[in-house]
Amino acid sequence: GQGKANPIACILSFAMALRYSFDQGAEADRLEQAIETVLGDGARTPDLMGPEGGTPITTAQMGDAILNALGSSI
Repeated sequence: GQGKANPIACILSFAMALRYSFDQGAEADRLEQAIETVLGDGARTPDLMGPEGGTPITTAQMGDAILNALGSSI
């Protein structure tokens, strides 16, 4: 692939599965918070870039950033 896809929707879908199918609300909260942290730090895939510009990151980099933020919350 081109590494331009945004993995956040897929990851949030998994958070919904944790919350509603597996009754793991605390884990879903941690995953959602990790995404908020990464976005708050300014990480953006190309589809999320705004007029302020910046350098977009790849799909893998976004996934890694979310994973790192999740690991920091443990």
